[in-house]
Amino acid sequence: MRIRVIGAGVAGLTAAYELARRGAEVEIVEREEGPGRGCSWYAGGMVAPWCELDSAEPLVARLGMEALVYWTTTVPVAETRGSLVVATPRDQMELRMFARRTSEFEEVGGNRLAELEPDLAGRFARALFFPKEAHLDPRVALETVSRRLAAMSNVRFRFGVDANDVEGEADWTIDCRGYSARDKLAGLRGVKGEMMVLNTGDIALSRPIRLLHPRHPVYVVPRQDQRYMIGATQIENEERARVTARSLVDLVNAAHAIHPALAEAEITEMGADLRPAFHDNLPRIIVEGRTIFINGLFRHGFLLAPSLARRAADFVFGGAIAGEVMRTETSRLELAASF
Repeated sequence: MRIRVIGAGVAGLTAAYELARRGAEVEIVEREEGPGRGCSWYAGGMVAPWCELDSAEPLVARLGMEALVYWTTTVPVAETRGSLVVATPRDQMELRMFARRTSEFEEVGGNRLAELEPDLAGRFARALFFPKEAHLDPRVALETVSRRLAAMSNVRFRFGVDANDVEGEADWTIDCRGYSARDKLAGLRGVKGEMMVLNTGDIALSRPIRLLHPRHPVYVVPRQDQRYMIGATQIENEERARVTARSLVDLVNAAHAIHPALAEAEITEMGADLRPAFHDNLPRIIVEGRTIFINGLFRHGFLLAPSLARRAADFVFGGAIAGEVMRTETSRLELAASF
């Protein structure tokens, strides 16, 4: 079976890997000069299905539990150190509300928090600890999947190529272009997210820390070499790539509330891109003729992509319909009506 995957972000790479492992001849077409140069490049990399229950539907958590297995076993690039959720004294109501909406956590006091993260000793009286959750470096993950694909004889990469310029037939086309597929998918919108990376040797955090705030929530995710990813804004506009001064100030102030050393750290990178989302912020696998769209992952790319890849491959190879995420109408009018 010949399959063309358009887009080499996390959705495209995981779909290609799943299809190639099942024996398909896979061609991956990417207009950028390398894999993962879109919104996947700026992702936080938290594999945190239970934390996401705070604002996402239960479906996201169910699919995300599969991602935990995928990123720790199938492509073992994630570290299972859990997640910590904290709040300042004046925002304790936010912490209580977070606890009501989520599950699989332990309520910990200041002493236990200091054991988990010594550099947070004395900074927060209580926290929520989600021990089963994991985190990864998105760029390492993308590179790892890309290397595995490149080593397979039935896989071909084509970088710097627009899909419209590709000749030759394919049995199936898997469209994983994210926001760029808005010309084909009714109701797809972009939600801007901004992030920055800090470098500091003054503290050492070993797991993601989420700070709750009614207006400016923030998370800090450890990277290698004393770096920390700080994210992320969520802005309902479709302005790509530009990081605003206001967002930068908000991120720095929120990071300072976690630990003052983060506000004194060197900023080594800033970035922004558009997360693709439908009106309900839930993912879709949409089948139109011989094209399958995997889209609408919103801010849950690494949390959802492995599950969607498996379901798309199940459909290609066996016709299995995953009703919770799949739309098989070929009429665009019917598709648009669902929004």
